[in-house]
Amino acid sequence: MLKPHSSKIPNSYYVFTTIDGINMPRFAPICHFRYIFNNLHGKSKPRKSRQNTANRGILGGNFIMIKILFVCHGNICRSTMAESVLSHMVSQRGLSNDFHIASAATSREEIGNSPHHGTVRKLREEGIPVIPHRAVQMTKKDYETYDYLIGMDDWNIRNMQRITGGDPEQKIYKLLEFAGSRRDIADPWYTGNFDVTYADIIEGCEALLEKLV
Repeated sequence: MLKPHSSKIPNSYYVFTTIDGINMPRFAPICHFRYIFNNLHGKSKPRKSRQNTANRGILGGNFIMIKILFVCHGNICRSTMAESVLSHMVSQRGLSNDFHIASAATSREEIGNSPHHGTVRKLREEGIPVIPHRAVQMTKKDYETYDYLIGMDDWNIRNMQRITGGDPEQKIYKLLEFAGSRRDIADPWYTGNFDVTYADIIEGCEALLEKLV
């Protein structure tokens, strides 16, 4: 499980679809092919798994899009960098159609502003396309829309939970959790060090993608 300290399965896992006349759960965001195959042939009970996305949509062209929202304080530095980085990673793997990736802020301080010039410079330096973006604020509705809402530091997480009114389906994570770390990703708006922030975001996004695919 992606959160070792919890065994709760988010309600979003129990989205139903009909395949070969059978009403069955599509485990969002990850659909386990073995469960689908065995269930169609009466061989097993439902299996709750987030692994093995490679077989998504094999039966009946049934595709499940994984929806990820990156969040930071202003949505001009870290979260928009993570949006561009992960979008580039999935594109290189030919998985762009399987993901919806976006970013947002917990505050209204930068609403409408484009990515910070330091973020743009670092992404271009690394050969990563900058996703066109204007800062927006995260909303409570985003909790229903996205499978993963991923903050950059503990302050982000507290503010995200304040906006959503809690995390009953355990969709809220800190990015470096996926890499087995509890540390924060520093805000380069304050530190001025976009290189360190970029390295942390690469680490987190690579670990996240490894767990998803």
